[in-house]
Amino acid sequence: MVEAAIHTEPFFLEGKHGQLFCLYHAPADIEPHEGILYFHPFAEEMHKSRRMAALQARAFARAGYAVLQVDLTGCGDSAGDFSDASWDAWQDDARLAHTWLVDKVSENITLWGLRLGASLAVQAAQNLSGITRLLLWQPISNGEQFLTQFLRIKLASEMLSEGQAQSGTKTLRAQLEAGESVEVGGNMLAPALARSLTTLKLAELRPPCPVDWLEVGATESNDIAPAGRRVVEAWRAAGTEIHTRTVTGEPFWMTQEITECPTLIEATLKAMYP
Repeated sequence: MVEAAIHTEPFFLEGKHGQLFCLYHAPADIEPHEGILYFHPFAEEMHKSRRMAALQARAFARAGYAVLQVDLTGCGDSAGDFSDASWDAWQDDARLAHTWLVDKVSENITLWGLRLGASLAVQAAQNLSGITRLLLWQPISNGEQFLTQFLRIKLASEMLSEGQAQSGTKTLRAQLEAGESVEVGGNMLAPALARSLTTLKLAELRPPCPVDWLEVGATESNDIAPAGRRVVEAWRAAGTEIHTRTVTGEPFWMTQEITECPTLIEATLKAMYP
């Protein structure tokens, strides 16, 4: 594999819900093989993983791919606050970014996502044309469980600052169900987004293309964690071609310090060049 010089271009797309900040990486001197569209993870996980996403995007560009990274509505440097974020808005963002990348590169697009961004990619693939592959990094299999884990961040913060939690997850869920937003770790979670998360179950979706599912763990393996394994079994039973891999490394999306995982970058490139 010959590495190419790369070109990086930041810009804004005019979206349905406001401007979306985008970062485009592509080989500088050759035509790209195809396009890759990246969806970032949720809330603070997005910030923790920005470096890894950038490293992987540049590695893809050096390998001859064109990569579009987009900050979804209410996230990062895009328009709106986190309270404006919704699953429907993010699907709109996915369609817009996909259209832009198809016009820029080709009809062949890989959707790549991390954590909740990977789950968004699976659902977006149901409605977008020309998706040739799903590249999933540590996808969220069950949105309701993920929401509960996210709400526990607030409880942990209350324990640290006040010595005891002022609420429980049931109370917080009741607030959301009553139409009240809940602040978690500096992010104001809107009821509509919370409702969408509770209905997210990857096992009930059917990817329309081959899937590479990669996770980070303590030991290297061709298998993945049990929660994801159940989804993979359901997809395979429905006829989806899936390749799984676990590489050794730290969960960089949640570590205290910004962390890299070179083994994941290497395994991802190998997945694209089997």
